Amino acid sequence: MSEIISVAFITILAVISPGADFALVTRNSYLYGRKAGLLTTLGIGLGVQVHVFYTMIGVGILITAQPSLFVILKGFGAAYLIYVGYQTFFSKPVETNNLKASSSMITSFESIRLGFFTNALNPKTTLFVLSTYSQIVSPNTPLLQQYSYGVFMTIAHWAWFTMVCMFFSTPLLRQKMLNHQQPINQVIGFALAALGGLLAFSSITN
Repeated sequence: MSEIISVAFITILAVISPGADFALVTRNSYLYGRKAGLLTTLGIGLGVQVHVFYTMIGVGILITAQPSLFVILKGFGAAYLIYVGYQTFFSKPVETNNLKASSSMITSFESIRLGFFTNALNPKTTLFVLSTYSQIVSPNTPLLQQYSYGVFMTIAHWAWFTMVCMFFSTPLLRQKMLNHQQPINQVIGFALAALGGLLAFSSITN
């Protein structure tokens, strides 16, 4: 029971801590609408499953034993965040008079793709999953129970970012944010690029 409580507590703390996922869901929800935001959260959930899968099949042990592999992962993650941040910072303003029109500016696939790669390439999530399974979960824990922890991690991410999406896609708030979308996009874009820059710097110095 203590193992279950520990996994649940660590997961909740990891999920609600601000990061690239939060910035991306906020951007897509207010900029493109609720559907885009919800699909982005779906992509994030699928990204979490990638971390759980490679950890459970033993690749996580390889990543831990070979720091160079983790540096490569951080490099890809940094490059992707800087790319998304750059696109966000210099994005063209969307139509503010028609909320439905702005929703058609991003495809369902692109929404899922953005969420998926932002999480799947996020070293923060890598460390969270690896540390949870290596430090908290006992090797004697049944495999089905271990995977259920991964399912819980996915559901927790999905539930939290769904709430974030529902908040920022509220019509009144969304309209107000769209009226000031350029500075908001610049802040979000800078935050994403800065996170990527920090990852790149830590990859070089470590």
